[in-house]
Amino acid sequence: MRRLFLASEMFALTSLLAGCGGHEVRPPPRPAGSRPVTLDIPTSRETQACFADLSRQEVRFSPMPDRDYGGGCQIIGAVQLIDIGVPVTNLKGMRCGLADAFVGWARNAVAPAAHQILGSDLVRIESFGSYACRNVIGSAMAGNKLSGHAIANAVDISAFVLDDGRRITVLDGWRSDDPAVREFLQVIHASACKRFGTVLSPDYNAAHANHLHLEDDHAHFCR
Repeated sequence: MRRLFLASEMFALTSLLAGCGGHEVRPPPRPAGSRPVTLDIPTSRETQACFADLSRQEVRFSPMPDRDYGGGCQIIGAVQLIDIGVPVTNLKGMRCGLADAFVGWARNAVAPAAHQILGSDLVRIESFGSYACRNVIGSAMAGNKLSGHAIANAVDISAFVLDDGRRITVLDGWRSDDPAVREFLQVIHASACKRFGTVLSPDYNAAHANHLHLEDDHAHFCR
C-alpha cells in the first residue's frame, strides 16, 4: 500500500534524507523499448523541500518510485496527487515541482477566477493527463524531441466544471461568444504564465486547440 504524506510526517522524512543531493539525478537514458526498471537514486533536497511544501499546504499526495521506462522516459522525484481541494481527472505521476505549481494555480488562480468572473464555484478540473512517454507533437521544429510529458513534467488541462453545472472547455471557450468565458480563460492563462516555464494555448498551434499545456521547465515561453 502506498503511503500518503501529511505535514506531521515530513520532519522524519526530511531528516532521513538529509544527506541527499540538491538537484535531481537523471541517469543516462536506456534504449527505447527497454523493460521499465526502478531506479536506486537518492532523493534530492529540491524534491524533499517540495514534499514539505505540499504538506504545508495540506495537499494529500503519495511519493512515487523513481522509474526509467527506456528511450529517455523517466519519472524521477514525482508524486501522485490524491487531494488538492478540488477533483482533477486523469492525473498520473507529476514531477513534484510541477505538482506544487499546479496546486498553487488551481487554488489561487482558477478557483477564484471561476467565482469572481463566472459567478460559480469550481468543482472539477479536467485534464488529458500528465505523464506520457512520447515526443513533442504538432511542431515540425521539434523533430524527435521528447515531450515534457515523458519526464512527468507537463500536464494538459482541457476543461473546468462549475457548481452551477456549466462545463467550460478550452476548445469551445477560448473564442467563445460569451465574454465572461473568454475572460476567465485568459485570466487563468496569464496566471499560468507566471507559475510555469512553458504555457501553450490554442493561440500556439492547432495541436493545442483543446487544452492548456503547462510545463515546469523554466523556459519563460508563454503563448
